[in-house]
Amino acid sequence: MVDIKKFVKNAIIEDNGRGDLFFDIAPKGRFKARVVAKNGGILAGVKYAKVLSKSEKFDCKFCLLDGDIVKKGDTIAILEGKASILLSSERTFLNMLQHASGIATQASKYAKLLQNSNVVLLDTRKTRPLLRNFEKYASRVGGAINHRLGLDDCLMLKDTHLKTIPNLKEFMKKARKRISWVTKIEVECETYEQSVLSMEAGADIIMCDNMTYELITKVSKYRDKNYPHILLEASGNITLDTIANYLDTGVDAISSGAIIHQAVWLDFSMRFD
Repeated sequence: MVDIKKFVKNAIIEDNGRGDLFFDIAPKGRFKARVVAKNGGILAGVKYAKVLSKSEKFDCKFCLLDGDIVKKGDTIAILEGKASILLSSERTFLNMLQHASGIATQASKYAKLLQNSNVVLLDTRKTRPLLRNFEKYASRVGGAINHRLGLDDCLMLKDTHLKTIPNLKEFMKKARKRISWVTKIEVECETYEQSVLSMEAGADIIMCDNMTYELITKVSKYRDKNYPHILLEASGNITLDTIANYLDTGVDAISSGAIIHQAVWLDFSMRFD
């Protein structure tokens, strides 16, 4: 919660600058306002918006919660407080809800396509700078599972890493002595031969990057026969139109950066009574 408080406060400071010019000349008294949806989707951002309202000292009652379906015309929240406070918080409050809800809505579309399978939906590190925790929170609300939050929670060897490693087996031995005993190692592979080599070297997870369905199936069969404990992840330009094709390949997870970077904000507005 400390990180959220800091995030919210910095967002308010960014928008207010040296001070909202309306603040000191705003009408006195308390006012009521509603946040209304102008289109539909999955609501997210409530967790952050509540912290904002508490920080800026205005009353906020949400009619819907994170993960709820929101429809056009729905009242999302009812606000009450000084005009100066409500108006200086308006844009930040709406931005958080709109941005998070757009990601949650996008994630939900992907998650629905996997709901009858055992395949896990993952997001990626393709997030906006300094917004990773916020955007990955919204992704979770929509039904995805976070892949890596950063470079410190899983050792992933991508194609760029592999270009610097002359002997993968020897590197793996060194890595196992340096990283935490419970930390996994994932290797990005583009070919069947790479996948086999990485399994033999001791990878915990194989990312099948931009492979055809047929090739992933071949890798999966080899895994099942020789290294059944290794997890397989399909990744690379996977969209809503193609994700269903990966469900029968034998992978354990499918990751897509589009969950976050292709999400479109929902449209909410604040209306004073």
